[in-house]
Amino acid sequence: MPRLDAPIDELRDYRPAVAEPADFDAFWARTIADSRALARAPRLERVASPLTAVEVYDLEFSGFGGDPVRGWFLVPSGTRGRLPAVVEYLGYGGGRGLPHERLSWAASGYAYLLMDTRGQGSVWGTGGATPDPHGTGSSAPGFMTRGIDDPAAYYYRRVFTDAVLAIDAVRSLERVDPDRVAVAGTSQGGGISIAAAALAEGLVGAMPDVPFLCHFERAVGLTDRDPYQEIVRYLAVHRGASERVFETLSYFDGANFAKRARVPALFSVALMDPVCPPSTVYAARNLWGASAEIVEYAFNEHEGGQGEQWQRQAAWLAAALAG
Repeated sequence: MPRLDAPIDELRDYRPAVAEPADFDAFWARTIADSRALARAPRLERVASPLTAVEVYDLEFSGFGGDPVRGWFLVPSGTRGRLPAVVEYLGYGGGRGLPHERLSWAASGYAYLLMDTRGQGSVWGTGGATPDPHGTGSSAPGFMTRGIDDPAAYYYRRVFTDAVLAIDAVRSLERVDPDRVAVAGTSQGGGISIAAAALAEGLVGAMPDVPFLCHFERAVGLTDRDPYQEIVRYLAVHRGASERVFETLSYFDGANFAKRARVPALFSVALMDPVCPPSTVYAARNLWGASAEIVEYAFNEHEGGQGEQWQRQAAWLAAALAG
């Protein structure tokens, strides 16, 4: 991947016209309302752990269609009262893993929910615990084309709904201040956090890190890397399906969600990223409906800023909460 897919001055002001379905808002309002109507109270179970500075809980909450979704809920040991919370979403192919792998936010004084991604968890990391019980039509290997013939059946309709209901669930917990919840995620998790920020109400901020799932039409034609290449392989077989496929994807494009976000955001972008090309990240950031800062990592690929970006997020979120 070349360092830049466009001159940097163009990227910083890149505001593409992204296809948007006329019923985008109605589609998502109906989707979220239908699943909220089926939701049960979350189940929280304390888990025995060698960790002494953090309390570990296995959380199960109702996601899309009332389906059970799992996550780890961590809080600093010995704390009292309601804490600000961070809900984090995972990168493509990973699962929630083991609780000791994700300690930074809880160790910094936050209540922390790591949402498992339904059906994923067998590509990297230490596994997931949430199945996706919904079947779809034919698809290319991976998750990008599952149900892609119909927005109502598309895989990410379920995932994005899970993400919003995860926020509902964490707000209902007695250890959480429901008015001080932020969302975060890297790659796929960054894309999910963009959707959640647009669809949930009253968040204090969003922290999408090298986000995936943005500006599909450009990404699919620009990068030769997975997961976007799953769509290419599907269309190489289903030769007449591109119009229908991109219409479906327009309901899930981070650029369309970004326009609807009303909370401050801290983005990051890696300017040598071959997986999520920089222009696709800037499309979401520059169309964001509220203030949106962005940190540029000029010589990084999709790993982005890693621990350095987390330190920036921690400082940014502390300032947002103090303000």
